[in-house]
Amino acid sequence: MSDFEWSGSEKKLARHAFDTALEAALAKTMADFKSKASAVTQPSEMWELEDYLHEQRRQIDRTFDYRYSQLLFVFAQLIRAGYLDEKLLAGLSQDKRDVIQRDLAFVARRSAGG
Repeated sequence: MSDFEWSGSEKKLARHAFDTALEAALAKTMADFKSKASAVTQPSEMWELEDYLHEQRRQIDRTFDYRYSQLLFVFAQLIRAGYLDEKLLAGLSQDKRDVIQRDLAFVARRSAGG
């Protein structure tokens, strides 16, 4: 994917979409954390909550990769996860949107067993 050229407007759009998805992921993680924290009743559960939060941070760090060579696949993953509305990517070139669509279709077929 590193062979794609990104125009200035595409870079701006990509950054906005990426940041919007990151905010959504962080908001979900925070809401889940608050819910889990309010349910803690035993000291040992605090450490389980710490482990949960650590794993969430690792997952977010692995998922949110802003290298242009990976960004189209990251966008597909964020769409699948429900953090990104595909409509935010409408200003990308058709070839970039096609890569995202192919990745979404591939994963959907694989998940369906086909």
